[in-house]
Amino acid sequence: MGVFESINFAEQNYMNIKIDNIIFKVVLEENKTVDALVQKLPITIKMEDLNNNEKYCYLDFTLPTEAKSVKNIKKGDIMLFGNNCLVIFYKSFKTSYSYTRIGHIENSNNIEQVLGKSTVEVLFEK
Repeated sequence: MGVFESINFAEQNYMNIKIDNIIFKVVLEENKTVDALVQKLPITIKMEDLNNNEKYCYLDFTLPTEAKSVKNIKKGDIMLFGNNCLVIFYKSFKTSYSYTRIGHIENSNNIEQVLGKSTVEVLFEK
């Protein structure tokens, strides 16, 4: 593989999310779910709070799934629950639920403060 191919590959593994004019870089997983989601970008969705540790939104489209028991959620994880519920986690905790991994916010230090409101509008873009 040449240098340019590897640079291209690295660029494909990122997307941005924008919340209240703050941009977060997301390192993407390599799976069919991410490939399908990226084809839908850019999208802006309103995300509701759940359990004071995550924001979620049921999308108006479905995505392929590769759900696995994740056991531990890390602050900054972005996952798919079922085939159409996009979730951003802003706190770390243990779970028994299964998710399909989408990616992880690269610098999630202040994500709890940014997402800590009841409903937020989030722009997902490549």
